[in-house]
Amino acid sequence: MTYATATVTPAQESVEELTVVEISFYDHEIHAGQKLIASITYDHNDFVTQPWLVMVNGEEIHRANTWAKCHNFITWHHTQGTLPVQQPFAPSTTGNEIKADVANECEKFGFELLDNGIYHRDVKLGEVGCTDGQWWFVRAGESQERVPCDSAFDAVWWLSIVEVLPAAEPASLEELLDKPFDQLTAEEWRMLLEYEPVPESRELVAA
Repeated sequence: MTYATATVTPAQESVEELTVVEISFYDHEIHAGQKLIASITYDHNDFVTQPWLVMVNGEEIHRANTWAKCHNFITWHHTQGTLPVQQPFAPSTTGNEIKADVANECEKFGFELLDNGIYHRDVKLGEVGCTDGQWWFVRAGESQERVPCDSAFDAVWWLSIVEVLPAAEPASLEELLDKPFDQLTAEEWRMLLEYEPVPESRELVAA
């Protein structure tokens, strides 16, 4: 998601419009025209009173207790020409590309991608994002620590594993046999393919 936020006039430069590119709820890129000038991210550690961070070149340059204060910090320093110069990433992945990749993987697993995370049957599984070229995921209901992974597929796949873990009990496996095929996840299909009932063993026990 990209939207305009302010119009500023940096020293000795023409008027530029700052825009925000939403990577995830916790990560945003701030652009001046087509150029990335800073990022806003969130510190998920416990007991942090100023969790919102301004990052330039992967380094923290400011902290605040709200996202808006970080954005105001970037806007003011950009206007004054005192914001550190952000070096270009190579290759650069835009927020739209990241969102498209995540949406494609969610579709494969039958998940729904919303603004605040990934859902399955109205249950939030977690969040997926990519910061400075590093993919990560956060499981819902657990610590908000980002777990690094290799790709959008890996991130969504790990959330799918979390979603079907309760079905790992033998009784739940048998329940999957009565579940409509179009409601089975990729992991549930794998579990069914590997499931082998043992009626002979039961008969021996009964005897």
